[in-house]
Amino acid sequence: MLIVQAIMRLFDVHSRRFETILQPRNAALAYFRSESTSPEIDEPESPPIKNSPGNFEFVSQCPPELREQILLDFVVIDDFLSEAEERSLLEEAESQIARVRYENEENWDNAIIGYRETERKNWNSENKKIMKRVRDLAFPPGVSQLVNVHILDLAKDGYIKPHVDSIRFCGDTIAGLSLLSPAVLRLVQEAQKDPVIDVLLKRRSLYIMKGIARYNYTHEILRESQSVFKGEVVERDRRISLIFRNEPDED
Repeated sequence: MLIVQAIMRLFDVHSRRFETILQPRNAALAYFRSESTSPEIDEPESPPIKNSPGNFEFVSQCPPELREQILLDFVVIDDFLSEAEERSLLEEAESQIARVRYENEENWDNAIIGYRETERKNWNSENKKIMKRVRDLAFPPGVSQLVNVHILDLAKDGYIKPHVDSIRFCGDTIAGLSLLSPAVLRLVQEAQKDPVIDVLLKRRSLYIMKGIARYNYTHEILRESQSVFKGEVVERDRRISLIFRNEPDED
């Protein structure tokens, strides 16, 4: 009987030791299981594009529903670029366009005076990140985009005359970054010449033009002597814009 009791006590001691050894392992396993089976946290959705209505001046009468549509189809985002990002983009753009002479005569489609232009496909890694932000914001997923970025350098006394971009060379959306200087862009209803809408494009801003603003309105960059917005003179200087477009419609 004594032998049996001794064996039982020895078994009880070893059982408690075994449980002690397993406790931290079981706790870790329980924690791991609780972590792996907990519901996944959804990533926050990208915030909607916020327009800057203060950058629009409806020079002539415009019905409320038309104003609303314009503000949907022409978006301006102030301070899209930081000063450091602007410097980085300018460094690469300047390195390429410096070899191009200014043209003081009208360009091939009779739209620009006092300009030089080129295109660039390959950018450094930091600038690629900036351009991805532009493309992700301006173009829906799956839309085929022109790979080259259009660099347009407009002299201080240069300007862009009213025009609608040809549908043969680009699609339904145009996006542009404004570097070095602000400018006043004017929209005019192409058929009726009314309404007239002035848009302030501040330095380091991004604009996105689509829909009726893209197809039904001419757009122009006012010359220095005409650069007035809401009664205030806009001090215009040399301006470089980086322009992004999608592929033209195959139809």
